[in-house]
Amino acid sequence: MSLLELNDVKVHFPVRKGVLFNRTVGHVYAVDGISLNVEAGQTYGLVGESGCGKTTLGRAVLRLVDVTDGEIVLDGTDLAKLPDEEMRRFRRRLQMVFQDPLGSLNPRQNIESILSEGMAAHGIGANQEERRERIKEILTRVGLPANALSRYPHEFSGGQRQRIGIARALVLEPDVIICDEPVSALDVSIQAQVINLLEELQEQLGLTYLVIAHDLAVVRHISDVIGVMYLGSLVEEAPSDALYAAPKHPYTKALMSAVPVPDPEVEDRRERILLRGDLPSPANPPTGCRFHTRCPWKQETRCATERPELVDLGDGHKVACHFAAGIEAGTVKRTGAAAIVPAGKTDTVPAARTSPEASAETAKAETAKAEAVVQDEPVKAESEVSAEAEVRDEPVKPAPGEAEASEKPEASDESEAPGK
Repeated sequence: MSLLELNDVKVHFPVRKGVLFNRTVGHVYAVDGISLNVEAGQTYGLVGESGCGKTTLGRAVLRLVDVTDGEIVLDGTDLAKLPDEEMRRFRRRLQMVFQDPLGSLNPRQNIESILSEGMAAHGIGANQEERRERIKEILTRVGLPANALSRYPHEFSGGQRQRIGIARALVLEPDVIICDEPVSALDVSIQAQVINLLEELQEQLGLTYLVIAHDLAVVRHISDVIGVMYLGSLVEEAPSDALYAAPKHPYTKALMSAVPVPDPEVEDRRERILLRGDLPSPANPPTGCRFHTRCPWKQETRCATERPELVDLGDGHKVACHFAAGIEAGTVKRTGAAAIVPAGKTDTVPAARTSPEASAETAKAETAKAEAVVQDEPVKAESEVSAEAEVRDEPVKPAPGEAEASEKPEASDESEAPGK
């Protein structure tokens, strides 16, 4: 049975204009129809590039932002429609670990005050002494000494501050913890420690996690199920191993192709999918499939007009793509909406080609310039070379680079200058 269930959740922020009338002239569709289920004791990973609505969805679950439409069901109760007073009772069961550990801790409060504040608000512990003992127990669980109670956030390292953030969530004994980029602000060595700590706490306390991240390696390590978001929509959902082994959606394929593989032989054999264009604005999303403006397999029939539903392909693998089966079978061909970098090549799109003769002339010109510099001789300008040829009645030879220019225009020096 699902502990946390989201049904067609939408979060639309109004765009207002005018000082006097303050008219609503549009909306930012930050989250637009997300449905997912999180089982008890499970870790659900939510990935996607910046601006796709991951953090907004996490805050909507906690009712930190208003939900425009849809249901957020926790253990059978729809939180989206609860009055504020009734929602207060459920906040203890839903907690959040924030991305910036220092920014989420009050610098004027010591650790005991930070951790006991929520306990007092929810009536946990008969007195301060009982709360202090509970805090010491939680600090021990997260790997912090008991003498940390009297210290302030600035006295701790980044990893220790994130442990304090985790402890603040744990003291309320929640059912679900939403981790918003829990390790992105930490060093790599500290990231592993925090991830291992989250896994240990889940085993000991039976916690349920909703992990929001853009680091695909971290999400794969900690998650049981992964959902991929693009422009406010869920485009693919699958068990972690299945998603990494065989992604179905074109956007997920592009994401996975960007993950480096530590084996050089495997890395040289695989292709990279480089998406062209910028992420569309959530205030003016494309019609039909949200991804069709950047999709390498875009088709003219349905992609631009009909929005795909999230369809289960079997074994819990869901994808929102009209042509996922055809792409997998190879019957739907690429349309050139992205640059496909062959195996063994760099991820740079090559410039226009020049002829071998032009390339040879360019190489000779560069060699002549280099020899002149070594000999402390100035490189003669084109006009000087022409004047000398006329004095000797010799035909004027084309200046170095003209042969190349006949094939393609030379890039200006300004475009090659660093910082321009």
